[in-house]
Amino acid sequence: MTDPDYPRLNTLSIGLRCRCPRCGKGPLLKGYLTIRESCPECGLDYGFAEPADGPAFFGMSLVGVVGMALFMWFEFGVHPPVWVHMVVTMPLLVIGCLGVLRPLKGWLVAEQYVHKAAPPEFESVGKHGKGSRWR
Repeated sequence: MTDPDYPRLNTLSIGLRCRCPRCGKGPLLKGYLTIRESCPECGLDYGFAEPADGPAFFGMSLVGVVGMALFMWFEFGVHPPVWVHMVVTMPLLVIGCLGVLRPLKGWLVAEQYVHKAAPPEFESVGKHGKGSRWR
C-alpha cells in the first residue's frame, strides 16, 4: 500500500487553526498546549515537532509591542491612575499572551513539518586544534 499524496497546505492557515500540517484535518494539540503523538486522520507522527520556547517568545514580542503602543496611547490620552492599569491593562496583556500561544505553536509546528526540521547532528572532522601551539 502506498502513501497517498498530500497537497502542500498553507502553513499559516493550518497552523493558526492548530490542524495537522500534512492533511489539514486532524487536530494537532490535545489540551491547551500539548502536542498529540500522531494525527488521528492521516497517522502523521508528530515526533518531529519541537517548537520549544518559540511560541512564547513570539507571543510575548507581538503582544508586548502592540500592548505597549496601546498602553502608551491610553496613558497619555486618558491619564488614568495606576490602579486602572493594574485592573485593565495587565489582565489584557496576560489574556493576549495566552491567546496567541496555541496558534503560534501550531504555526511553528507546521513550518517545522514543511521545512523538514530535524535535531542538529554534529560531526567532528578532527582538524580543530591540530598543528596549533596551544595544547
